[in-house]
Order: sequence, then structure tokens, then C-alpha cells
Amino acid sequence: MRLGVLDVGSNTVHLLVVDAHRGAHPTPMHSEKAVLRLAEQITRNGDLSRAGADSLVRAVESAKAAAARLGCEEVMAFATSAVREAKNAPKVLAKVQEQTGVELQVLSGIDESRLTFLAVRRWFGWSAGKLLVLDIGGGSLEVAMGRDEEPDLAESLPLGAGRTTRTRFQHDPPTRSELIATSAWLEEQLAPLAKKVAKLGEPDRVVATSKTFRSLARLTGAAPSASGPHVRRTLTDTALRQLIAFISRMTAHDLAQLEGVSASRSHQLVAGALVAQATMRALSLEELEICPWALREGVILRRLDHSNGADDTVGGSARLDLVDGERAR
Repeated sequence: MRLGVLDVGSNTVHLLVVDAHRGAHPTPMHSEKAVLRLAEQITRNGDLSRAGADSLVRAVESAKAAAARLGCEEVMAFATSAVREAKNAPKVLAKVQEQTGVELQVLSGIDESRLTFLAVRRWFGWSAGKLLVLDIGGGSLEVAMGRDEEPDLAESLPLGAGRTTRTRFQHDPPTRSELIATSAWLEEQLAPLAKKVAKLGEPDRVVATSKTFRSLARLTGAAPSASGPHVRRTLTDTALRQLIAFISRMTAHDLAQLEGVSASRSHQLVAGALVAQATMRALSLEELEICPWALREGVILRRLDHSNGADDTVGGSARLDLVDGERAR
């Protein structure tokens, strides 16, 4: 079965196409993205701007055409924090469906956390024991922990790299006072989470996923993506501290020249690094292992788990009725 996953995030609209069936390892066949930075197109009254909505329609239409060209039998389309938090989200979603025929479903932050945890669990397997999983997105930080495929703890905090950049920094590069104040603020914000995690005991394995952590790991010496997904990659607190001292003095333009840093995300790299450092320190973590699978793979895996071989799609677009916590159990 060829599946497409369309992920509308804070920075990009990303189409991932895989070949997969129930019980099998999803094989990536194609990946493409459009940089929209939707989170930066939220107006003062909290709406996604008309220009942002129009660009989203165009990106979804383009991704739909690509999925059809590549022979996808289903396309699962979802949106995360940028659309989730827009006051006019219902109107935007209706516009997308009316003009493209694609029904975008909005994931809650908790669902993001749970589905990312599922992907990490499947990647490392049961031998990983009790997993602690961290994921820094553009709008939010997701944290999940547990021994099973359904985590005992699933949290989402509004501490994404893009959000932190927009709300805490006024300069490029940020001033020393901005860096110090932001680090102190993050410590305060993460204190309640640290207490929740501590109640669950020590994790057997600590894992980080998604672009921010991958970029930070690459900048501290981890193998490049060209080495393949099965190479072990880590990020240590010591290396991260040294990296922050270096990148915090650089402009977004200069950061974009570094290997492993995309131009679309370079402006939020420093904030992402501060969130990563604050989270590691709040949870007393010295090292993280990087997992190549994250939210999109979690959506695919959960869809395959619920597949019974029947055609349950409507117009080639599959609903993600499996993401709600109660229905997923």
C-alpha cells in the first residue's frame, strides 16, 4: 500500500510518501515540502492571515497533485499548532477542503506527543524499556514517557523553537540579556513538567526526534543524514552548551550556511537550542539519542494498525479517526 502523509506545521507543509502494509517497516519513497511559516502569519487578533490561508490552499493542492502522481492510495492530512491555535481555524479548514477536496484534521498537542512516542517505540522496540521522548517543534515542545506503545505521560507545552524566537527575541542575533532572561524563563516554565516526569522514575532510554534536535546533533558532530537512518546519533548537554556559546553570536543568515541547518529554520535555531538545553537540565539529562522517526511515521503506523484490508478512504483522503486518545485504546 502506498500512503501519503501531509503534515501542515508551523514552518512547512511536508508531504511524505511511503510504501507500507500492516506489520511491515514503512519504506520512504518521496518527500517534499513547501516553506510557508504559517505561525508567522498569525495576525494581531489571532487569525491566520488571508495570505497565509491562500498559501496553505496552494501548498495542499500541490501536495495532493504530487500524491496522485506518485500513486498514493490514501493521503492522511493533518495540521498542528499554527492552524490549531488560529482563531479562524474552522474557516481556514473549510476553505482548504472546499478548494482542494482535502480534509485537514487538527491534532491536539497531546496527540502529537502520543503519536511521536509510538513512532519512537516502534523504532527502538521493547528492549528500549521505559522511554522518555522529547520533540521540539515550531510551536510546541512534546514530552512523552512510558513502557508501552501508549505513554503513561504525554505533555505538550507552548515552548516551540519558532514561538520562543518570536516571543522572547527582538534582535538577531539575540542579546546576552535576552539569552539569560529566556533561559531563566524556560527553567520556570519547565518546572511543573520536571515534577511529573520525576514521579515516573528513571527512564531506560532518552530519545529526541524531529528537525531541531537533528540539526543540533549534526552541529555537535553527529553523522550527516547521508550516512543513513541506522547510524547512532546523540546530543550531549556538554556539547550543546558549547554549541550555544558559538551559534548565539551568529545571525540567522550566517547560521543558514552551517551544514545541517536549513534556511527556513535558521532564524529559530538559537531558541530551539535553548529549549533543548533547558529541557535536558530540568529533567537531569546528560545525553539524548536521536530517532529518525517522529510524528509523521507515528501517524502512518497507527493507520496501519487499524487497517483491516478494507477500503476505508473517501476520495483518496483517509480520516485520522485513530488519533483521539479514547478511540485509540
